[in-house]
Amino acid sequence: MPIHNRIAAYADDLTAWRRDIHANPELGLEEHRTSEKVAELLQSWGIEVTRGIARTGVVGTLRNGGGTKAIGLRADMDALEMPEANEFPWRSTRPNAMHACGHDGHTTMLLGAARYLAETRNFDGTVHFIFQPAEEGLGGGRMMVEEGLFDRFPCDMVFGAHNDTFLPVGTITAVEGGISAASDRFWIRLRGTGGHAARPHRTIDPVVIGAHVVLALQTIVSRRVNPLDSAVLSITQFHAGSTGNVIPEEAVLNGTVRTLKPEVQDEMERLLVETARSTAAAFGAEAVVEYTRGYPPVVNAADPTERAARAAATVVGESKVVRERPPGMGGEDFSYMAQRVPGCFVRIGQVNGQRGSTPVHNPRYDFNDEILPIGASFWATLVEQELPREPS
Repeated sequence: MPIHNRIAAYADDLTAWRRDIHANPELGLEEHRTSEKVAELLQSWGIEVTRGIARTGVVGTLRNGGGTKAIGLRADMDALEMPEANEFPWRSTRPNAMHACGHDGHTTMLLGAARYLAETRNFDGTVHFIFQPAEEGLGGGRMMVEEGLFDRFPCDMVFGAHNDTFLPVGTITAVEGGISAASDRFWIRLRGTGGHAARPHRTIDPVVIGAHVVLALQTIVSRRVNPLDSAVLSITQFHAGSTGNVIPEEAVLNGTVRTLKPEVQDEMERLLVETARSTAAAFGAEAVVEYTRGYPPVVNAADPTERAARAAATVVGESKVVRERPPGMGGEDFSYMAQRVPGCFVRIGQVNGQRGSTPVHNPRYDFNDEILPIGASFWATLVEQELPREPS
């Protein structure tokens, strides 16, 4: 596997940076320490730094030669709002915050590429290293675009990457077309009549009604959506009550809907609202539904995808490049960048035996440091491939 020798030589540095970020996770739009670390490292390598896009976002710009072509490389920086169950020395030091999706690794891989390219300058043109905040639900990618990311830092193409806990180390995906789902959120507030838990007949119990709503919602995908279409509806939170002998006035459900087609997205929203309201009404309660459209699907453009696949083949070999794969139902706000500039989002396999196989968003997840040089080499190879220097 032709990892750049210079990158391999500072693999220990990459691991140290990644574990430091992991131990100090920050939630979306609060990545002050992380963005400061990123900015200081970029500046130490002579890279021009712009701060404050989408509050905590950082863009590093590296120019070399007289080439007019520019590409953007994007990594996300934020952690998830959840506790960590790991016990290794670099576990989270902050309560209810954890790098459970690998953004610590994504940031580090892009830093590794930035260091290499700043040292070697074996390219002709401009690279924008985009360190994005708030990918986990707050839409930092959308915020950066709306705040003029590509007006201030014009790019001919933009690329992003994510670790993959289903693919082995040494594998990189570059798949044309839609690769992720639209990601919507909903809140259902069930309003009943509270009272003494010993006299439930004098109440309209939102807890029992909420249980019925949860079960009814699960029939939408299984009984109302064409089985040839993809959809996911997950209830992730159920909040009600304050003590053991009081039936509360309200219960609140929270969850997410994932779809691949716009028409299925529309139908899922309509059916969710209809089902929640009618189920609640059958018990004499009211359901107030808030449904919010989230990230659109990531759609990889043909030309950037082919270019990413070519760079991946240089690093891991053609046989280890996955060019065809069904789309996943996860959401990813790189989609906003790919809507503005032709883009490609790749996935980098991180499974080696049991290492790297714990799913993301799990309290025992950890990024596999073994792939840090692979990801950094992929980014560096892509830049050298797309911004080649003229032979002297």
